[in-house]
Amino acid sequence: SSFLSVQPQQSSMGDIVWGHAVSKDLIHWLHLPLAMVADQWYDINGVWTGSATILPDGKIVMLYTGSTNESVQVQNLAYPADHSDPLLLNWVKYSGNPVLVPPPGIGYKDFRDPTTAWFTSEGKWRITIGSKLNKTGMSLVYDTKDFKTYELLNGVLHAVPGTGMWECVDFYPVSKTSDKGLDTSVNGPDVKHVVKASLDDDRNDYYAFGTYDEKTGKWVPDNEKIDVGIGIRYDYGKFYASKTFFD
Repeated sequence: SSFLSVQPQQSSMGDIVWGHAVSKDLIHWLHLPLAMVADQWYDINGVWTGSATILPDGKIVMLYTGSTNESVQVQNLAYPADHSDPLLLNWVKYSGNPVLVPPPGIGYKDFRDPTTAWFTSEGKWRITIGSKLNKTGMSLVYDTKDFKTYELLNGVLHAVPGTGMWECVDFYPVSKTSDKGLDTSVNGPDVKHVVKASLDDDRNDYYAFGTYDEKTGKWVPDNEKIDVGIGIRYDYGKFYASKTFFD
């Protein structure tokens, strides 16, 4: 399944809902009914970007950003109504939403786009969420055991002055010894991590390779001169808000 942001009226971010399509080859797609629409106080101004995490038992949880009735950006939890449905047609929004609100010091419109979670050696799931402080783009880090309650880690995954708001942050491992993809939770001496951010200020996707320290929850670029937002772009055409997946 693929979930996509859809603007039915092509007018504003408040119209955004989640479309749903399936494919066997990533070329030919079958469009299904909308997965989630803006129908709750915590997402009435838009069901924005989110990410799925597949749990060890095969079940799926989805975190997504909602724009509330007061236009505050919050994170919400959703899950399939029937995990045995191969098309995952129907989705349920958690009754305790929102599960995350902007932390102290972060603007209420500067807190969006949670990543797929990765599993830490402490037995917790970890996510990162795009943000900014003044003109410094950054990615906040949270730990959770159940996707309902969260702990904000000290510091940030990474921050780059002058890059502005980071949207649709992506964070994933790549192998130094193989060309095969890796599950989000893989780490170790033969692994590098990529941080990618979509810069709201210039509407381009930037990425950088670096080293991730799980204990501190921080990522350091291999080369500060080509850091996130000031170095390499994913693509040099019209390309924005990309998202990786591992299958």
